[in-house]
Amino acid sequence: MILFPAIDLFNGCAVRLIKGDYAQMTVYSDKPWKVARSFEEAGAAWLHVVDLEGARDGTTANFETVRRLAEETGLKIEVGGGIRARAVIERYIGIGVHRVILGTAAITQPGFVGEMVALFGDKIAVGIDIKDGMVAIRGWTEVTGTECFDFCRRMESVGVKTIICTDISKDGVLGGTNLDLYRRLSAEMPMDIIASGGVSTMDDIRALCSIGVCGAILGKALYEGKISLKAAIELTAEKGYGQ
Repeated sequence: MILFPAIDLFNGCAVRLIKGDYAQMTVYSDKPWKVARSFEEAGAAWLHVVDLEGARDGTTANFETVRRLAEETGLKIEVGGGIRARAVIERYIGIGVHRVILGTAAITQPGFVGEMVALFGDKIAVGIDIKDGMVAIRGWTEVTGTECFDFCRRMESVGVKTIICTDISKDGVLGGTNLDLYRRLSAEMPMDIIASGGVSTMDDIRALCSIGVCGAILGKALYEGKISLKAAIELTAEKGYGQ
């Protein structure tokens, strides 16, 4: 299982939200590239980045910060938040981003994901944010009527290979992850599943490993010192996934 340390960006800073609430934001660093370098020094191969302003507003407000993350580290970067057009995907790939995550556009633009997968292959992943079993969009500010598993099956049918699934109720509260959700996703979906939200202890990581998910995203637990990234990577025996 691959561990993806996370940097959520807002106004160029590394921040964390609680349950996706922009009013409950903690700023951890105004130099997120230094945070990224610390992850790299701990042994990470990947970096998960979310442009929170982009996710909410459909912009690329933190594009230059993502560029600096790519320039100042050797990490493989996956980025999401506000990516709703081919031109934006091409801009990110052009600065060295390894994988682009589509979220809102996968719901609001029928056919878009399939078209982008046809063009860019495994450089496209889909982020599915879940609230009470339903897909949420626009930076978690709007809950749709689309059920999680139905949506995953739709994404699989158009060729998506990687799903990043976040249980919003678990995100940023350090209360443990939704093992039942990820166990079912891993059993039913023939895709790489990356778990996000609530991974708070080494026991959470062990449990996700036993379920067989492809990866797990670590956020607040790293920033609050609840998990040592170096120890967690040693536990999961990361071997350069994606090379």
